[in-house]
Amino acid sequence: MHGVTPRPRSRPLLLAGIAAALLLGGSVLLWAHYGATVFFETIRAGFAACFG
Repeated sequence: MHGVTPRPRSRPLLLAGIAAALLLGGSVLLWAHYGATVFFETIRAGFAACFG
């Protein structure tokens, strides 16, 4: 009888998934705390600081 070996997970893909989940969770927490208007103004100000 042969055992079934689990497929090895791709570590970079797993880390990218964790990072995306943390960013999404942080965004939801900021939205809940500050409200939609302040949240979007903060994001827009961040983009303006980086790219403007």
